[in-house]
Amino acid sequence: MLRSSISRRHFVQGIAASCVLPFAVGFKQLYADDPQDVPWLAEVQSPPQTLPPSEAKLRPLLIDDAGREITSREPWEQHRETLRRWWLDFLQMPPRTGEAPKFRVLAEDRDEGVLRQKIAYEVEPSIEVEAYLIQPLELDGPRPGVVALHSTTNVTIRQPAGIEGEPEKAFGLQLAKRGMVTISPRNFLWPAEGQPLSREAATGYLNRRPGSKGMAKMLHDSLVAMDLLASLPTVDTSRLGAVGHSLGAKEVLYLAAFDERVKAAVSSEGGVGTKFSNWHDPWYLGEAIRQPSFDHEHHELLALAAPRAFLLIGGESADGDRGWPFINAALPVYRFYGEPARLGFLNHRKGHSIPPEVLPRIYEWMTTYLAR
Repeated sequence: MLRSSISRRHFVQGIAASCVLPFAVGFKQLYADDPQDVPWLAEVQSPPQTLPPSEAKLRPLLIDDAGREITSREPWEQHRETLRRWWLDFLQMPPRTGEAPKFRVLAEDRDEGVLRQKIAYEVEPSIEVEAYLIQPLELDGPRPGVVALHSTTNVTIRQPAGIEGEPEKAFGLQLAKRGMVTISPRNFLWPAEGQPLSREAATGYLNRRPGSKGMAKMLHDSLVAMDLLASLPTVDTSRLGAVGHSLGAKEVLYLAAFDERVKAAVSSEGGVGTKFSNWHDPWYLGEAIRQPSFDHEHHELLALAAPRAFLLIGGESADGDRGWPFINAALPVYRFYGEPARLGFLNHRKGHSIPPEVLPRIYEWMTTYLAR
C-alpha cells in the first residue's frame, strides 16, 4: 500500500519552489523553428539495393480477412481494429483502470537544470513499481512527455536517469535537459533495486495470470507509466513519446502500437521480427510464437502505430537489414494518412550499441515530432 501520495497541486508547487537553476536552452528557443520533419527522413526510408534473405514470412497487411485488397484508409482502419483485437487477445492483458496512479517521492536531486525524483506508485493493486521522474527546473508551460525505458541491466532505472550505466542510454535525463518531462519505470523482471534479473518474477506473473504473456505485463506497466505522465499538469498530453534500447525497444514497439497517445517513438536494437531475438522467452511472448499456427509478425504492430512517427534503429545485431521488409510492409499504411510517411529505419551497423553519431538522430527525431 502507498504510505502517502502527492497531489497535482503540491507537485506543481514543489517544482516552482525548486526553480533555482536556469535551464540551459529555453524550450521556446529550442523549438523556435518548429521543423515539420527531420531533414534525413528520406534517408531512413531508402533500403540498400541488396537485402539479405528474409527470415520472416509476413502476412499481407493490405488484404482483409475476406481476401479483399485494401486500397484506402477507411477499409484499412476496419482491418486495423481486427489486427489490434487479435494481438490483445493473444497477449491477454491484465486489467487496467486507465486512471493515473498517485505516487510518492522517495528521493530527489537537482542538477544540470533538471529536477530528478525517484518515485513509487501502484502498477497493479498492492504491487508497487519504482521510477524516475525528471523534468526541467525552468518551466514556461506544459512540455512534451516521454516514457524512457531501460535496457537489460541490473542498474535498471538508474540507466535512463543518467545516474549509473552507459551515458548514451540516459534517455530520461537527456530528454529532460532538452525541455521534456520523462518517466522511467523499472521493468517487472527486476522486483527491487540492486537485484539481478529475476526469471522467477516472470514465472510468478504467468502463474498469477494463466494465459497471459510476459509482454502483456510489460505493456500494461508502460501504459500505467504513460497514465501517470499524462496526468501531470506540467505535461502536454498532445505531445507524448517513448524511447528505449534492447529490452526497452521491445516495450516501445508495443507501447507505440497499442497506445495512441504516443506521438513519436524510437526503438533501438529490440529485434523487430519475432525470430530476430529472444521473443520466445517466457517474459516476452513465450513458445507460442514457435508454433506453426502462429502466422502473425511485428510489421502488424508497426502498421498499428501509423501515422505516428516511429524510428527503428539497428546495428546488425538484433536489428539489421533483415528488418527492411517490416518497414516496407508498413509504409503503405502510413501513406494512407498522407505524405510524408513518418516511419523509418536507421542502420548504423555497429552492433548492439548506440554509437555517438546516432544519439543526435534520436534526439532530433523526438524533439522534431514532439514539437509539432
